[in-house]
Amino acid sequence: MNQLKLTKFYVLLPFKNENRIIMSIVVKNITKVYGIQKALNDVSFEVKQGEIVGLLGPNGAGKSTMMKIITCYKRQTSGFVSVCGMDVTQEPNAIKHCIGYLPENNPLYLDMFVKESLAFVAKIYHMRNVKNRIEQIIQLTGLQSEQHKKIGALSKGYRQRVGLAHALIHDPQVLILDEPTSGLDPNQLIDIRTLIKEIGKTKTVLFSTHIMQEAEAICNRVVIIDKGIIKADDTIDNLMNSIKALFALQIEIDKPISIKKLNAIEGVVRIKETGNNTYLIESKINVAVEVQKILATEGVALLNMHRKEYNMETIFHELTTNN
Repeated sequence: MNQLKLTKFYVLLPFKNENRIIMSIVVKNITKVYGIQKALNDVSFEVKQGEIVGLLGPNGAGKSTMMKIITCYKRQTSGFVSVCGMDVTQEPNAIKHCIGYLPENNPLYLDMFVKESLAFVAKIYHMRNVKNRIEQIIQLTGLQSEQHKKIGALSKGYRQRVGLAHALIHDPQVLILDEPTSGLDPNQLIDIRTLIKEIGKTKTVLFSTHIMQEAEAICNRVVIIDKGIIKADDTIDNLMNSIKALFALQIEIDKPISIKKLNAIEGVVRIKETGNNTYLIESKINVAVEVQKILATEGVALLNMHRKEYNMETIFHELTTNN
């Protein structure tokens, strides 16, 4: 009983203007080493109470490892994590009562009926009024039409709903979802995204994905990780504004040119060679005319020139490729 009381506490961090900011998840300087490989390298971020935050990164970036540490299924090599004010290394059992976790490989007993499986999970948490809670969760997760079926007879989308129902049955304060829409068809994707947004109205949600559209559809803040390192931690609006400020010009020419000459153009921020005699020029202003003058002076033929439009996929690609 004492452990269950602990799950109601939150850590109160320093605040400004008399407004206290309550953090549901605090990750500080987390490193995880497997043998000689660093799966996570000095990772730090925080998730406020009531936020929906996307943990984004390509496959193998360290997302699942980070979530397993937060949910007390793996121990970090170094660093500190707290959930609802509790240290994951000191109070793992209490933390598991305040967290709902949907792993990437949704573990379900396929021979169980939907209601039977929910009752099984509820009993693990020693819950009371199990029947009423199961009815509430079935309504919340949209399982009404499938509630009398065996899990093995359900579609992938409905199995994900059952996994979410398992994660929610004990009414946790924090929800951790690892690739919750992996393998779903377009209609199932929309359904699960809508469900996560609805859940996020009353709970703190951290979900992982490698699909940028997913993050844009569900959350307004993302933490982008690659090779175990945080590459960005900001709102989607701020990230979009940062690239909208740049004019991106893609050019293809008939032979190589000195990048130093193009870099000398006023307003150019950086130049990347994106292929054989193909360059991406990022600048604060439109430098198309100046680029053409340089090419003409150097005797280089311009084969193609067009403006490149940036979006969140561009940001993800730029931050998670070899640069």
